[in-house]
Amino acid sequence: MATQSSRATARLMVAPSVILLFIWMIVPLAMTIWFSVRIYRLLSPERSGWAGVRNYTWFFNSPDFWMAINNTLLLVGGVLAITIILGVLIALLIDQPVWGQGPLRILVISPFFIMPPVAAMIWKNLFMHPQNGLFAAVSRAFGTEPILFLQNYPMSSIVFITAWEWLPFATLILLTALQSLSSEQLEAAEMDGASALSRFRYITLPHMTRAITVVILIQTIFLLGIFGEIFTTTQGGPGSASTTLPYMIYKQALIAKDIGRAAAGGIIAVILANIVAFFLMRSMGKHLDA
Repeated sequence: MATQSSRATARLMVAPSVILLFIWMIVPLAMTIWFSVRIYRLLSPERSGWAGVRNYTWFFNSPDFWMAINNTLLLVGGVLAITIILGVLIALLIDQPVWGQGPLRILVISPFFIMPPVAAMIWKNLFMHPQNGLFAAVSRAFGTEPILFLQNYPMSSIVFITAWEWLPFATLILLTALQSLSSEQLEAAEMDGASALSRFRYITLPHMTRAITVVILIQTIFLLGIFGEIFTTTQGGPGSASTTLPYMIYKQALIAKDIGRAAAGGIIAVILANIVAFFLMRSMGKHLDA
C-alpha cells in the first residue's frame, strides 16, 4: 500500500500538468464569460461598455435560437438512432465468417478517417448535386425530377451525412462487444430450441448494452458541436432551417461581428452540453458499472 510520503510525491509530480490543464481551461472560459456581459462589436468599436444579461436575453428572445436548439437535438437524436440501429446490424453481418472478412471490415470503418468537411463535400457534389450528382442521374434515368436534398430537406441531409461519418465508429465499438460474447451461451440457447431472433433479443442485445451506452455518450458529446458539415453544405439555410446552436454562434461571431452575443451563446452552449451530459451519465451510468 502507498505510504503518505509516496502519495505526497505522486501529487507533487502530477501537480504541474494539472495546473497547466486548469489554466488552459479556465482562462478561455473566464474571457468568454467576460465578453458575454460586455458590448463588443467589431463593426462598431466605439460602442462598448457593460451589457449585463442583454446578450443572453437576446438569444432567448430570438426565434432562431429555439429553432437552433430544435435542430441541434434533431441532429443528435437522428444520428444516434441511425448509427446504433445500423451499427448493430452491420456488426452482426461482418462478424459472420465470410470470405474477405478483413478487407470488408476495413472498408466499413474507412469513412471515419475522412475529414468532416471533405465528407460533406463528397456528398454535396458527388451524390446530392441537383444537376451532376449521382442521385440526380438515377432520378432522370427513371424519368423523375431530381430531388433538391440540401434545399428541400436540409436537416435530413445533414443528419444522413453525419450518420455516414459516425457509423464506422459505432460499428467498431459494437463489433468489439459482439466478439466478446461467449459462443457457448449462443450454442446452449440454440440447443434448447431458441430461435435466432430470441438469441439476439435475450442474449446478444443485452450483452451489447454497455457498448451501446458508450457509443451514445461519446457521440453525443461530439455531435453537440457539429459545425463543418453544415458550413460546407447548407450554410445554415435555407434561412435558418439547418442552423444549429454552434452555427448560430459562428454567425454572430464572424458574420455579424458581435463578439459579445457570440460569447453569450458559447456560455449557453456549454451549460446546455453539461446538462445533457449530466442526465446521460445519470441515466446510463448504471450500464457502465454493470
